[in-house]
Amino acid sequence: MRFHSLPESQRYPEDESEYAVVLDRYNTVLDALFAGGDVYVITPVWSTEARTPPVRQADGYWRSLLVEDDPDPDFRTYCHLFAARHRWRRGCLDEVLRATADDEVSGVLITDTGMRRVHHPYDGGADVLLTTPQERDRMRDRYADWLSRHPSGL
Repeated sequence: MRFHSLPESQRYPEDESEYAVVLDRYNTVLDALFAGGDVYVITPVWSTEARTPPVRQADGYWRSLLVEDDPDPDFRTYCHLFAARHRWRRGCLDEVLRATADDEVSGVLITDTGMRRVHHPYDGGADVLLTTPQERDRMRDRYADWLSRHPSGL
């Protein structure tokens, strides 16, 4: 399911009042998914080197994936994944959500510790993966005004 972060499918916030709308929508959906629980915040770092790049101490290295296995080592692409566990509370990820809204960060996944529900924010909205069609329908109905009007739902 795809939610838009601003009315009328506006992609980027232009002022603080629009940032407030973006963060409210992200946090409202995240509350519905993860209230009272822990979440993993998974952040990718892309590289042409198999060696894990340096990151902040708060991020825990999880694993590296070879994404493009080119015979020429200069053209191989790796995705290094970092995971940090947080107790979910509204606003605890506002820094990363704001950076995502500005397209300064991409590929972030927020998931429960069982990895049953996934929230993937991006500049312009968030894709949400849910456990059942019934859960999807409840979220769709609850936040109908935040859905795309396009027939494909995108």
